[in-house]
Amino acid sequence: MKLAVFAFTRKGCRLALRCREALAPGECRMVTLEKFGFPGFEPYSPPLSGCMKEYFSWADQILFIGSTGMAVRAIAPWVRDKKQDPGVLVVDEGGTFVVSLLSGHIGGANALTVRLAQAIQAQPVVTTATDVEHKFSVDTWAAEQNLHIGDFALCKAVSAGILEEDVPICSQYPLPKTLPAGLVEGTCGKLGIYVGLDGKKPFDQTLVLTPRVLTLGIGCRKGTPETAIEEAVAAVLASRGLPMEAVEQAASIDLKAGEAGLLSYCEQKKIPIRFYTAEELGAVPGEFTTSAFVSSVTGVDNVCERAAARNGDPLIVRKTACRGVTVAVSRKKWEVTF
Repeated sequence: MKLAVFAFTRKGCRLALRCREALAPGECRMVTLEKFGFPGFEPYSPPLSGCMKEYFSWADQILFIGSTGMAVRAIAPWVRDKKQDPGVLVVDEGGTFVVSLLSGHIGGANALTVRLAQAIQAQPVVTTATDVEHKFSVDTWAAEQNLHIGDFALCKAVSAGILEEDVPICSQYPLPKTLPAGLVEGTCGKLGIYVGLDGKKPFDQTLVLTPRVLTLGIGCRKGTPETAIEEAVAAVLASRGLPMEAVEQAASIDLKAGEAGLLSYCEQKKIPIRFYTAEELGAVPGEFTTSAFVSSVTGVDNVCERAAARNGDPLIVRKTACRGVTVAVSRKKWEVTF
């Protein structure tokens, strides 16, 4: 988690440090007024909204130590939609309340609000309807389970429907015997949820949730354009009936860490890519499609298959070559849990 914390008084800065310690984020940027010169804090000069753009695009979560009014005015110019906006929380200077202000479900602000409130012994304030009614929140669950939401309008319709009556759900994967409040197992109806990779839409209006379970192992020649990589990946996935939405990440050898076409493709598809050394790839156990030529160039007999299998998941697509690009795919084990 990348966390940005804003404080506006010395007392607020001290509470901000407590919050950072409680949340233990992967990355954290602490921000306060330039005049304080508080150690470890990045300085800013008013107005706050002027510097907020950078933090709003960088952070997964933003925490304000101060008033909700100040927070609202600061983020207002940069709010877009729940698919992109970070979670935003507000804690009063006394540490009495933790308020989930923005992106409570998909952005994770609700869950973080409860977690932080427990850590600093404050009262969590969560106002989203499904949470207030103690009903299943489909967008929160999708975020927690790393599921791609196929249609945000239908996601909203499901959330509204759950407040009125149980909504049916079915899945390519086995469902647990006990479902959360607001869901019922079913395979037909006007509105429902389907979880899977096979593209089924059993309801008149089907909210498709796709588990991100695939890793793309990619090898390519030097200077391969983004379009060639996109065409190769699309062809491989289509040949197996696999949706792009199921891709969680890509992987390759570190020799390709500066390959512009590969980097641009992953950025455009919004998937992270990991690079491994030849030694790391060579240590991956299993049987792979070997190539003396690839070994002479890279130091390992196969890049794409070994890169895809580096995380320990089984290969479901072996090395496939297309226009100077090689692609392999692994799939991790996943199950429906609530």
